[in-house]
Amino acid sequence: MGIIRAAIEAIGGGLADQWLEVIEANDMSDTTVMTTGVKVRNDKRNRNIKGSDNIVSQGSIIHVYPNQFMILTDGGKVVDYTAEPGYYKVDNSSSPSLFSGQFGDALKETFSRIKYGGTTPYAQKVIFINLQEIKNIAFGTVNPINYLDHFYNAELFLRCHGYFSIKIVDPLKFYTEAIPKNKDRVEITDIHKLYLSEFLGALQTAISKMSVDGIQISYVGSKTMELAQYLSDVLDDSWTSKRGMQIESVGINSISYTEESQRLINMRNQGSMMSDPYVRAGYVQTQLADGIAKAGSNPAGAMTGFLGVGMGMQTAGAFMGGFPQANQYPVQQPPQQQQQQQPQAAGAAAWVCSCGTSNTGRFCMNCGKPKAEDNTWKCSCGAVNSGRFCPQCGNKKPETAAKTYKCNKCGWTPSDPSNPPKFCPECGDPFDEQDAN
Repeated sequence: MGIIRAAIEAIGGGLADQWLEVIEANDMSDTTVMTTGVKVRNDKRNRNIKGSDNIVSQGSIIHVYPNQFMILTDGGKVVDYTAEPGYYKVDNSSSPSLFSGQFGDALKETFSRIKYGGTTPYAQKVIFINLQEIKNIAFGTVNPINYLDHFYNAELFLRCHGYFSIKIVDPLKFYTEAIPKNKDRVEITDIHKLYLSEFLGALQTAISKMSVDGIQISYVGSKTMELAQYLSDVLDDSWTSKRGMQIESVGINSISYTEESQRLINMRNQGSMMSDPYVRAGYVQTQLADGIAKAGSNPAGAMTGFLGVGMGMQTAGAFMGGFPQANQYPVQQPPQQQQQQQPQAAGAAAWVCSCGTSNTGRFCMNCGKPKAEDNTWKCSCGAVNSGRFCPQCGNKKPETAAKTYKCNKCGWTPSDPSNPPKFCPECGDPFDEQDAN
């Protein structure tokens, strides 16, 4: 028993006059995966209205449309099929024709495992499988998925929601393994819950593979094609090999992070921005301007506020001096000016910091430590010493005059120049080694 091609020119008014059935697929939407065939009785000449629904008469015509796979069954077993659009005549005396179409010999191999060699039909059905892409299958992760992001160097957690689509690539296998028995119509919503847990498990595995491949977590939403390929690889054995369907595409509508993951991402992004010297300089200038503006409204008086600003700026200057040179605000200089400055730098007195860096300024450009004071003295005999007595002649180190101080900002001199206050009463500048004479 099987089907044979019917010539198009033979499908006309004469066929309807022969009391035979013309069978087509029942209404098939883009979410329908399987439906049974129905007899077309809208032609006034076709008077066969008493035929049994579970019998396909000898000589009946089956009309197969594009993107449909037709299966002829007898007692629930597959006896013939076609993947090619056209008209087919039921012939109980013929062998299965097996019009594999786009599926080739792979479909015949599947048929060889499930075929049924019946002769006289008792309960026949015509089954139609939808070969179009089945879209808009919703999914959403209930629990957060861990994602080890190498860019942020942290284990983050995300949730994602969206839609995926499937395509039936082996209709015979799909019919025997995924379709519930004794159903005349099956929508994707009737069966997708059975496989949604498998999909979500594969989704977690696929996202973990994206992490291993070094894809940044914020790019996951834009990698839908790659994600579909990852899922196909993960589900190939359980879905394609066993059930005849595969993931066609995955669309992610939204990705959200856990509160802790979002905090880590924000902290990393802020640190990345502040590592830019131009951004950092602008931030510092904005904070200083804001501080000066607030100083004018200080409850203790504007003078007190501006004294605090002066102290803050002095502290900030010392703090910035401790930054590594590579992390300071870059100042672009013309090449000629740089060349002119090189001999001056070379001629300046150099000193070596405890970290091993050679410097010419008062602070180390690498670690920010101040230049160590030179406590050596030269004796009258010509020996250079660092102790209190000369080891060559025994002379005592001469007493040095006491240091005197004068404000290097405004020029104010304390009444006792050798014993200055901590801060200049005129401008608020702290007294330090820069004010010593």
